[in-house]
Amino acid sequence: MLCATSFRGSFIAGGCGLFAALIAPPSHAADATAGQTVFANQCSACHTLKPGEHGFGPSLAGVVGRKAGSVAGYNFTDAMKHSGITWDAPTLESFLAGSTQKVPGTAMSVSVPSATDRADVVAYLATVSGPAPAAAAATAAPLLDGPTQQELNAAARDRQNWLYASKDYSGTRFADLRQITPANAKSLRPVCIYRSNFAGATQTNPLVYRGVMYLTVDRTVVAIDATTCRERWTASWDFKSQPLSPANRGVAIKDGRLVRGTADGYLVAYSMSDGAPLWNRKIGGPETSQYMSMPPLIFEDLVIYGPAGADWGAKNWIGAFKLATGEPVWRFNLVPDDNEPGADSWKNPQSRQHGGGSLWTPLSFDAAKGIVYVPVGNPAPDFYGDARPGDNLYTNSVVALDVRSGKMLWYKQFGPADVHDWDLSQTSPIFDANVHGTQRSLMAVAGKDGLLRMLDRNTREQLYEVSITTRDNVSAKPTEAGVHVCPGLLGGLEWNGPAYDPGSNTLYVSTVNWCGTFTLESKPPQFALNAHYYGGAVKPDPRDKSRGFLQALNAADGSVRWRREWPTPLVAAIAATSGGMLFTGDLNNDFHAIDAKTGQTLYSFNTGGTLGGGVITYEHGGKQYVAAMSGVVSGFFGGYGTSAVVIFALP
Repeated sequence: MLCATSFRGSFIAGGCGLFAALIAPPSHAADATAGQTVFANQCSACHTLKPGEHGFGPSLAGVVGRKAGSVAGYNFTDAMKHSGITWDAPTLESFLAGSTQKVPGTAMSVSVPSATDRADVVAYLATVSGPAPAAAAATAAPLLDGPTQQELNAAARDRQNWLYASKDYSGTRFADLRQITPANAKSLRPVCIYRSNFAGATQTNPLVYRGVMYLTVDRTVVAIDATTCRERWTASWDFKSQPLSPANRGVAIKDGRLVRGTADGYLVAYSMSDGAPLWNRKIGGPETSQYMSMPPLIFEDLVIYGPAGADWGAKNWIGAFKLATGEPVWRFNLVPDDNEPGADSWKNPQSRQHGGGSLWTPLSFDAAKGIVYVPVGNPAPDFYGDARPGDNLYTNSVVALDVRSGKMLWYKQFGPADVHDWDLSQTSPIFDANVHGTQRSLMAVAGKDGLLRMLDRNTREQLYEVSITTRDNVSAKPTEAGVHVCPGLLGGLEWNGPAYDPGSNTLYVSTVNWCGTFTLESKPPQFALNAHYYGGAVKPDPRDKSRGFLQALNAADGSVRWRREWPTPLVAAIAATSGGMLFTGDLNNDFHAIDAKTGQTLYSFNTGGTLGGGVITYEHGGKQYVAAMSGVVSGFFGGYGTSAVVIFALP
């Protein structure tokens, strides 16, 4: 066989015939001597067996037992580097039985039809030693000296950096940048694209610090140049167990450390300098019906984080961990234990053991007062309320905690005893504004129920609530026959919250307008590990009936300044600027630059993938940039394209 002409990222050069499958039928005793002949005839044109000496493909010395994409001196594709595979015999068999199915994006497509040849050649390769272990580096790359706490506190005013998932602790998603305006936005152009080989949930919120962008792609953290998209480093996490859900919504950074959650239940820290792992700590996992998807929040020496998993019957919490080591500091139960405040809101004490209360969206934080505001998700089982009588605290609540101790200061529940999976997903932005002549400390509270409320953070008074999606038959509970309700399972505000322009006192809100029919099971659901704990189901209306709304609201009273219906649901983030611009995207693959005053679209660009993740803007070298995540959104929302970030600027 002849080697293919494209090898970057292949485990073995394409077309060389090795490893289409490696395990022979049990009746065949693998013959390493015969395997040497197979290798010479079919593989040696592309691969050497000399450690560190590569041909068109990487050296296969020591390949058995090696981590895919890890051998030094060979330029693998992202698909192979980030595959998380270790080449034991069963994995090699499945890879070589269908290489592109096992590792989508690999440049190698090959098959060896003879099971005997496959078994023989792997037996031979198992006898070939790899390179000697590399000597440990004398010193690790020094940690960056930022972002500092002072920089994080001032992030709302920072033009060069985007330091938290929603820009700053207040969650404003607003940048004081004026280079791109309604007058010149039509001249925007993409300046670079970073595209991975991963086609899966792309919901991350990228961060930017000192000209470097940090983002997650599935199990991998990627650092790229924020103006050229050139890769600086990547760091991949090897799953220790099979995750329940793969979605990840971003990282947090401070003092040279980058922290993220993983889908299999770990909190992990890396060096911002080079991606070197610093520590990891198991804090949940599928064995407790949990996964980690929210972006962390870091304050002083504390990482604030908590799990999701309500749909699988988790009992969730939020906690603090030391930034330097991952050591736990405090924990607050979002579904109370026995004798804790709120426990009596679950009339059946056993129901608390799988009561839900997920964290999956950004927190907001008042750094001056040291108060973190937590948006707690729905109770479980999702639709069968009779299995958990009571108000089910603290699900669908805003919970205000002292950041240093975890002590609850106050809470306010919205939608007690929820039976529609209408998570409260947003407790941001928080801001101070004049309301009818009185200066107030405010918080926008919203979620999947299609309502946006404005709350006074000091008095807990609700100033107003407004519908941000269609709301119909909202008091109807699921029945066995089925009942049609708006919003459906996927309505309202999902993982990205409103943007806030302090200059015009305007909230910009993008939502999902999609109804559904809720049905109830005939009897209470029984919890089963790693199975959905629903007690019912939702049949969404046909996808072609789903829509979105993009709207501008007066933050003082909720009145509509303008509103546009969109042909698709809107789940991508919004970035607002002092230059009078909004930047966002939709499920038709389009990035949009929009006049913030009128809602008129001024520029659009087809990114080659759906937009459901972060959209940010920042300045570097005197030039304003806008970056948008693109790729498959989720199993529910669907989507197209491999995970990518597209960066725009004026010529």
